[in-house]
Amino acid sequence: MMPAFRFQLQAVCAKTLARAGRFDTPHGPIDTPAFMPVGTQGTVKALLPADVRATGAQCVLANTYHLAQRPGAEIIARLGGLHRFTGWRGPMLTDSGGFQVFSLDELRTLDDDGVTFRSHLDGRELRLTPERALELQEQLGADIVMQLDECTPYPCSYATAATAVERTQRWAERSARAQQRTDQALFGIVQGGMFPDLRERSARGLASLDLPGYAIGGLSVGEPKEVTMAVLAETTPLLPLDRPRYLMGVGAPQDLVRAIGLGVDLFDCVLPTRLARNGAVFRRGGRLSLSRAELLTAEGPIDATCACPVCTTHSLGYLASLHREREPLAARLASIHNVSALVQLVQEARAAIINGTFADWQAERLRTLAAARSLVE
Repeated sequence: MMPAFRFQLQAVCAKTLARAGRFDTPHGPIDTPAFMPVGTQGTVKALLPADVRATGAQCVLANTYHLAQRPGAEIIARLGGLHRFTGWRGPMLTDSGGFQVFSLDELRTLDDDGVTFRSHLDGRELRLTPERALELQEQLGADIVMQLDECTPYPCSYATAATAVERTQRWAERSARAQQRTDQALFGIVQGGMFPDLRERSARGLASLDLPGYAIGGLSVGEPKEVTMAVLAETTPLLPLDRPRYLMGVGAPQDLVRAIGLGVDLFDCVLPTRLARNGAVFRRGGRLSLSRAELLTAEGPIDATCACPVCTTHSLGYLASLHREREPLAARLASIHNVSALVQLVQEARAAIINGTFADWQAERLRTLAAARSLVE
């Protein structure tokens, strides 16, 4: 474990695999389980850093592929790194570009040495190798950096998934050898498609590298939710107990509640801010469309159980009116609320783990979520 980082387990649920912990980083701690909002281009869309802080979020993500395209990692480094560039003073995590191997498959060429992208912006080539992806992240200066990996689609063949596992393992080894900065925690990424034996091979191979943390990738790529959870249930027990576990790209409330029970510590997803920009807000257990005409006269908050700055200050009618008039403030307020809702959810889970009531809390929250999904709002 690098000296600038420490992960300490504080409580473990006796009936599930849920854990509460604390991951110390150079820019402050992350209390786990934790939800991390996504700021792909160096900004959580529509939000100021102060807005993000007000949600209770401790760590923010940015994306190496996109920042390398514009404005460029060298420019960000010259301007003091991501923390100074963005104004966010807490912990930050950068993805490596591995997800774009999946999401931009028509714009890339993959080989054993790395991946060449044809820019989605102007067609220019961007070559990422494990070493180059890490070099870019060292220029960006995030606290947590990810290895370059191969994220496979769903469905994919066993042979394709097996090749991705072997390639990802080699790339993790190359990333570890290439790392120069001691103030960044390098996370390995478990791949293997939906095949349990490949997931085990990947997890055990990466664990042998003794990295500061481990991510579980290649899920939430189109597979059924039950498949996601089944694969996750077989994967998390294979990872070291004393290192943080990060489930990439998962952010629906019911998925967070279930995955925490399977031993996941960290989550990220664009879902809360994307929903907000499209006029949907979380309520306890469900979603509500701000386009409903009757909401224009709603006097209460979005959610009476929510302690976020929006729910304690503004009425649902005000937010619905802003949305109807396409005022930019609607997206900002809805985003603050939605991120806050997920942060509060994982904070509730953390408190339940610490006080020994997580199994009951999880069962009740899942019942509430299942009932809410049957409602038309």
